[in-house]
Amino acid sequence: MDVAEDETRAAWAIASRKYENEYAEHLAEARTVELLPAEVAVLGRIVDGAEVVHPMSGHGLDDVALARLGARSVHGLDYSEAAVSSAQRRADELGMPCRYTQAAMPESGLDDACADLVYTGKGALIWVPDLPAFFAEVHRLLRADGWFYVYEAHPLVPLWAWDADEIRVRPDRGYFEPSHVNDSFPGNGAVERQHTLSEIVMACRRAGFEIEHLDEYPEPFWRPGHLDAAAAWDGRLPNAFSLLARRA
Repeated sequence: MDVAEDETRAAWAIASRKYENEYAEHLAEARTVELLPAEVAVLGRIVDGAEVVHPMSGHGLDDVALARLGARSVHGLDYSEAAVSSAQRRADELGMPCRYTQAAMPESGLDDACADLVYTGKGALIWVPDLPAFFAEVHRLLRADGWFYVYEAHPLVPLWAWDADEIRVRPDRGYFEPSHVNDSFPGNGAVERQHTLSEIVMACRRAGFEIEHLDEYPEPFWRPGHLDAAAAWDGRLPNAFSLLARRA
C-alpha cells in the first residue's frame, strides 16, 4: 500500500463517522430513497430478481434503493468499519435484503460468479488506484452474462471551479494528472485518483466486458452543502456519466 492510499484510508476513517453521527438522518432518507431516474432507465430491466454486489458501498442508501427496485439481495463492500456497521444496522431496521462486509477492493473475498449485477459509483472510482485490477475483480464476481453498472462523477469534474458567476477551470488541476488532493469531502489529505473517460472505458473492455451503454449528464449527483449554485452546473458541462457493460 502506498503513502497516498494510507492517507486516504485514514481520512475516510475520520469522515465515515458521519454515517454513525447522522444515523437518524440517513435512516429517514432510506425510507424513501430511490435511484436516480437515469439509473432506473438503464437498470430497471436488470435489477429485478438480481443478486447484487456493491463495491465501495459507503452509506448504503443506494443498496436500499436497489432492493426497493427489485433486487433479490445486495451485498455491500466498504473498507470503512463505520460505514459497514451503520449500513447493516439501517438495512436490518428497515427489513431490507442487504448485508455488508468490510473489504478493500480489489480483494473482495467473495466467491467467483456470485453476482448477477455489480453496481458502483457516485464517488467510488476516484478512490481506485488500479483500474485494471478493479475491473478484473468485478469480472470475477459476475456470472456469465452478468452486468456491471456505474454512475459516477464525470472525469472532468475535478477541473470545474464552483464559481457562481461564470464557468472557470481550476488552475491547479489537469485532466491528465494521475491524482489530486481532495479539498471537499472527505478532505483530511485524502488523495483522489484521476482516470480519463477513455481509461475507464478501455480498462473495462480489456477486463473482458462488452460496453452496452455509455452516457454523459450535465447534472451533478452531489453538491457541497454550502453551495446553492455554480455556473458549472448550468447544463453546459458534463458532470456525471453512466456505463453499463456485460460480462463477455
